[in-house]
Amino acid sequence: MDNNFHKKFFFIAIGGIGMSGLAKYLLEMGCSVSGSDIKESKYTKKVEALGAKVYIGHDAKHIEPDMIVVASTAIKDDNPEKIRAKELGLKVLHRSDVLKMISEGLGHDIKQFIGFSGTHGKTTTSGLCSYVLEKAGYSPSYCVGGIIPDLETNAEFGKGNFFVAELDESDGTIVKYHTNVSVINNLEVDHVDFYKNGFDDLLKTFRTHIDNRAKDGKIIVNKDCNGIKKLIAANTDVNFLTFGIDSWDVDYTAKNIRFTELGSEFDVYYKTTKLIPVKLIIPGKHNIYNTLAVISALHQEGVDLEKIRPHFETFSGMGRRFQKVAEFDGIRIFDDYAHHPTEIKTTLESAKLCEKDRLVAIFQPHRYTRLKGLWNDFLHSFDTVDKLIVVDVYSASENPIDGIDSKTFAGCFENKDVTYISGSMENAARKILPLLKSGDMVITLGAGDVTRIGGELLKLHKAMLPQSVESDTELVAGKN
Repeated sequence: MDNNFHKKFFFIAIGGIGMSGLAKYLLEMGCSVSGSDIKESKYTKKVEALGAKVYIGHDAKHIEPDMIVVASTAIKDDNPEKIRAKELGLKVLHRSDVLKMISEGLGHDIKQFIGFSGTHGKTTTSGLCSYVLEKAGYSPSYCVGGIIPDLETNAEFGKGNFFVAELDESDGTIVKYHTNVSVINNLEVDHVDFYKNGFDDLLKTFRTHIDNRAKDGKIIVNKDCNGIKKLIAANTDVNFLTFGIDSWDVDYTAKNIRFTELGSEFDVYYKTTKLIPVKLIIPGKHNIYNTLAVISALHQEGVDLEKIRPHFETFSGMGRRFQKVAEFDGIRIFDDYAHHPTEIKTTLESAKLCEKDRLVAIFQPHRYTRLKGLWNDFLHSFDTVDKLIVVDVYSASENPIDGIDSKTFAGCFENKDVTYISGSMENAARKILPLLKSGDMVITLGAGDVTRIGGELLKLHKAMLPQSVESDTELVAGKN
């Protein structure tokens, strides 16, 4: 084990899903780990159970002279723990630096690093890859951005040769990694606060990522994506491996596709050779793309596809990716992390294949800058829904932007049933429940606390008497 891993690690905001995953990984390696967060959560409890010391609240006295301090981009310079760390002359690492150290085999003889990136789908593809390798007995190491429900974790210090990770491009830190296999699912403009010059800046970042790959490292891309076509055209000196469904000249493709109520069946081909048949229990064409991304990477790495094939059929999806969270009175409620126009459109198109009556979307815009920068794209993301409910913007610590808010956004739709509801998620749930009816498929969409609405609706359904439901319905009618 490298000497760095004998030192103490302190995570500022250890309760975040990414930070807690890294903390878990280091704990399993035998490191000393502590950290702080503003409140207790299921993630702080998980790392505590593994031996981490967790403080509630940020305080300079938590920082000791022999620590390596870890912080994310979200941690501002006025954080007292960050200030104290600098006063003591300690290393303050970005979480991407820790992931880089792990991926380079510090503390573990990792031989093959598979990274999944792109604007959409990187959590699902990295999670699916980790899942099928784990279930097939390869004992992979992994750090991904969402909980894998069947494994109940997003990070694991395994004994095998593979390290699988989700690589974040949002703040440019993707350029730090040296992958053996890099899968780029797609490319679109997002994170407009970082990529000031739009797609040109994004292309430059990914070119640097490509150049930084390990010797003989492979780059696998989705050729059906227009952004990827631009990446290929701008980098003619790179030997890209490709996958796709609609493009004819790809290395990996899916044929004989048949959609089922909440899934699909298809055959995977490498050039003209059929590799394996696959059955999925997660819906949508985008999950066929996700499967192709994983199979192409593992096929290139020489993994026995027959060993992993059965486990695609048991993968129930990542947490907050079209995840069923409640069902009552014939109403099914799903939750999805989609917060970019393309993600939302894709999720709703997949849902339309499954629903029989009304499709109801509950949308929480994530960040004022994203809503402003992609306003018109968002307006065209909800074409397939029968009813749209918009709740207040989740700011993610951003300051409001004049004229950019959920009420104004909801008022821009023509010829569509749209309702704007303000206030907390508890308040929103109280007003939403009377608007629903038996047969509805409801999907909450966003990267913020809109995820709570499904649980709140179920709680109200169980507790609310008929008279109180009738009363609340009248109140909603008077306000909308």
